[in-house]
This record gives sequence, C-alpha cells and structure tokens, in this order.
Amino acid sequence: MVSKEKYAAYLNILKMELVPALGCTEPIALAYCAAKARATLNAMPDRVKVEASGNIIKNVKSVIVPHTGGKKGIAAAVAIGILAGDADGALQVLSGVTPKQERELDGYLKSTEISVAALESDNVLDMIVTVYGGGSEAKVRIAGKHTDVVHIEKDGKTLFDKAAEAGKKSEDYSLLCMNDICDFARTVGIDDVKALLDMQIEYNGALSDEGLKNDYGSNIGKVLLSTYGNDIHVRARAKAAAGSDARMNGCTMPVVINSGSGNQGITVSMPVVEYAKELGSTKESLYRALVLSNLTAIYIKTGLGTLSAYCGAVSAGAAAGAGIAYLHGASVAVIEQTVVNALAIASGIVCDGAKASCAAKIAVAVDAGILGYEMCAMGQQFNGGDGIVSQEIEKTIRNVGLLGKDGMHETDKEILYIMTCCD
Repeated sequence: MVSKEKYAAYLNILKMELVPALGCTEPIALAYCAAKARATLNAMPDRVKVEASGNIIKNVKSVIVPHTGGKKGIAAAVAIGILAGDADGALQVLSGVTPKQERELDGYLKSTEISVAALESDNVLDMIVTVYGGGSEAKVRIAGKHTDVVHIEKDGKTLFDKAAEAGKKSEDYSLLCMNDICDFARTVGIDDVKALLDMQIEYNGALSDEGLKNDYGSNIGKVLLSTYGNDIHVRARAKAAAGSDARMNGCTMPVVINSGSGNQGITVSMPVVEYAKELGSTKESLYRALVLSNLTAIYIKTGLGTLSAYCGAVSAGAAAGAGIAYLHGASVAVIEQTVVNALAIASGIVCDGAKASCAAKIAVAVDAGILGYEMCAMGQQFNGGDGIVSQEIEKTIRNVGLLGKDGMHETDKEILYIMTCCD
C-alpha cells in the first residue's frame, strides 16, 4: 500500500487536474484572461492587444469557441470573454453567456480593434491581454497553467505579480510512478474519489452522447460506428471521439479535463466507462480503473509538458488501455506493459492544434491502448531496445517525455509556421 504521503499527494493531483471546463482550454484561457482584463479596466474596451505564445496561437487558430455562433480564433475568444465572460469563472468563464450577449458579439468585433502578436517566451503556455478604454488601460498575463494569473496592472501600476513557473509541476508530481499508481488505484478509499469521478462520468458521458446524437465537425464517432459496427473495440473509440467532435466544434456542454485538456479528459474516461459496461464491472471497479487511467495519463504528460508538438491524446489513449487492462483483472506487470505497447505504437502523432481532426487522433490513440492490452492478453509485447521502448516502464515514459518536450521542439516551430504562414 502506498505511503500516507503518496496517498495524500495522489488525491491532491486528481483534485487539481480533474476540473470542469467549457470549451477547448486554450481559447477558454484567453477568454478568461480577457475577462480579467475587462474587470480590471472596469469599462468596456474599445481596443485590445493580445500577445500569445506559439502553442496558444496553434491551439486557438482552428477550434470553434463556444457561444460565438461558430467562430474560430483568438479574436473571437478574447471578444466573447470581454463581452460576456465571468472574470471569476476560470475554465468555465463562458458558462453564463446569454443568447443576447452572443448576438452582440458580431457588433463588438466590428467596432473593436483587436490586434494579435506572437509572444516570445520560454513558457509554452503564455498570454497577455491588454485592454484600452475610458482613458485607461489594463493588462493581465496568464502563464504556466491555463488559469494561473501571474500579473495584473492598470495604467502602468502593478496590482498583482508573481513569478511564472513555466508550467512547472509541484513536488507532488515527482512522487508519481506506475507501480504506486497501480497500488493506489487498487486501495484508494472510494469515498475519497467518488464525487470527482462521478462528475467525470456524468459530464464526459453527456458530451460524448451529444457528439453521437448531433452534427459536429467531421463526426468521427458516427463514422466509426457506421463503418465498423457496434463492437466494444469500436464503441470505446467512437465514444471518446464523439466527445471531442462536440467540444472541438462549439458545443456548450462542460467536460472534466485531464492534464489541462478536455480531449485528454474524454480519452482517459469514456473508453474505460464503455468497457466497464461491456464487462459488467462493478461501480467500484470502474472507479478504480478511472483512478488508474487518470493518474497514468497525468504521469506521462508530466514529462511532456503542458503543450508541445506531441499529441496528448497518445498518452491519454495509453492510459485508457491501462484502465481497460485493470477491468480485465490484469496484473501490475500487464498494466505496465499495456502502457509501453501503446506508447510504442502511437508516439509519432503530432499536435497541430485543436480542431475537428483531434477526434480522429483520439480514435487512433484509444485503438493503440486497446491493442496494447490485447497484445499482452496473447503473450505479445514490445521489448526494451525496440525504438524508444526501454526495459522498464519508467524509462520508457522518460523517453517519451524527452521525445515530446525536447526532441520535437523544432517540430513545434515548423508546425506553427505551416499553420500561420502556408495557407
């Protein structure tokens, strides 16, 4: 059984990471930053300056912002945040937008100068929104995490300031390792995680159902079911993809995120929920499998950083495979090998921003997680020395972090160049 220190740390990590959000988290962070700036100005701005790091620009460019009538991009995210955002709403900043406010957006965009510039920063998640109006100006900066306000000023006077931590995780995260994550998942008191996981099951399940019911993006969830049938291997992929279909394309329903990402929150949860239904698993087994999948995804993503050129769905899909393995009664060794197999299969997928095709990437990542487990069930595996795979899972996860955070640094720049300069 894990130590008291790790038990408390793992619970704390789950509570910090599994939070509700409305919309893709990068444009929502911009909307939140803009709402904070408007509140600081205490007037409706008539001019706005946005500075954003490359990964923010990349992840906002092509995704539909909720409550904007189908609009994409930085200007739409900032404008709706200013016009209707709750300055205390964090990742649910747009939850209270009314139909009247949504109708006013076009007029505000036409009458307001909104300029956008790249922000040179060592932090991949960094943004500054400066607003002007009523003879004053106000500036708000968010850096490191989607809701981490690090600077507020008005008319040149600093009102709040703290050091940006460049996405650095707290010491709690250094305690993560696969063996202890498995142990924690098997022994955690259900009452300690029940409310959190019930919210994840409810919110993400409703969003997935919405994606399958209505027309969103490229409808990857529907394509999977129509093409390949209703087998559990297909349903697990389709349910995850459908949730992404909806949220990447303007759905106004919330999601419980993982590692700062709604897509990753959907990917770690919906396949596990679907397998639990198929296998007739108890609710307790589902909870424990979700604890395992959530913490595994967080662990892998810790080495990758908040945003990078490495598609976060890959780590989440591998983690879903771990949860599925748990539901089948797998040993710790099999669970760990499932993760290794999945990472070996799908680690080449790049992140080229948030958009409709994320749903298809999620389907591929979940398929890798399922295949990773099915390989183990048939006595097959990838071995140390096979590409980026090492003999130990901790080293394989370290290798993935090195690949995504350091090795793909220049790839990230090239992706941003292609997205912004080669249309």
